[in-house]
Amino acid sequence: MISFQPFANPNPTSLYSSTTPSPSFPKTLTPPKPRLPKPKHSTSIRSLLQYNRKPQLSGETPRVVVITSGKGGVGKTTTTANVGLSLARLGFSVVAIDADVGLRNLDLLLGLENRVNYTVVEVLNGDCRLDQALVRDKRWSNFELLCISKPRSKLPMGFGGKALVWLVDALKDRQEGCPDFILIDCPAGIDAGFITAITPANEAVLVTTPDITALRDADRVTGLLECDGIKDIKMIVNRVRTDMIKGEDMMSVLDVQEMLGLALLGVIPEDSEVIRSTNRGFPLVLNKPPTLAGMAFEQAAWRLVEQDSMQAVMVEEEPKKRGFFSFFGG
Repeated sequence: MISFQPFANPNPTSLYSSTTPSPSFPKTLTPPKPRLPKPKHSTSIRSLLQYNRKPQLSGETPRVVVITSGKGGVGKTTTTANVGLSLARLGFSVVAIDADVGLRNLDLLLGLENRVNYTVVEVLNGDCRLDQALVRDKRWSNFELLCISKPRSKLPMGFGGKALVWLVDALKDRQEGCPDFILIDCPAGIDAGFITAITPANEAVLVTTPDITALRDADRVTGLLECDGIKDIKMIVNRVRTDMIKGEDMMSVLDVQEMLGLALLGVIPEDSEVIRSTNRGFPLVLNKPPTLAGMAFEQAAWRLVEQDSMQAVMVEEEPKKRGFFSFFGG
């Protein structure tokens, strides 16, 4: 009787070593690929899911937010228009008040200049109702504009902070319902118009640019806001150019944050599309495809809803990355 002995390999690990030819597979089959362990966390997927949900509104409504700067020409009105429409697109009801007396521009940026028939002055004089002075945007019906006065007009002597507080209270008690956000576009300077605009607000967004003149005014305005009892102050750094930051010709956002000591709400890059959208009366956040500045405004509105902030990162920490958002952490 013939017995078959199993093949005994003296070195089991060298069965498919370099000296031993590897087994051949048919052409229709491919060698099995090794299974790699799945990563436990994926930051990109989490970030994608984060912005695919509606933000959770925190704080009591209405949130009365004044958008100010001190220095003129830094982008307060542009910020008010784009953040306001971003909030409306997220599903929140918004009333934007242009508190710049005689030099209003918010209606131009929104393309609503031909529809402003009544202002707050007519409401206070009893010439019209409050709902007649509110201009509803046709693109987003949950966004409304309210102007304090007509261009090149003067306010009565009795108009001040108490009148604006009455106006905010009237918006709370109107039949259509209380708005989620009341955004006040503050005039430049720190005179009576500034004091009037910040009186009814309980939080502030400080818009500045990374230059020493704007930062000096922003620091002064921060002190005035805190003296008025507004403690929730966040800042938006506008017109940032990463090429000048890398060349050390412009202060970085981290330097601005260290100088002012405020929470960072958003960083807006320099974008030529801002001028085009202003001349057309079409805010950046409505552009298709979206621009970098428009997406930055949308993210700032998201953080405003959840009372969140972002973290600035030094340019030297990530030298291999390129692009605008690689210099600023989320």
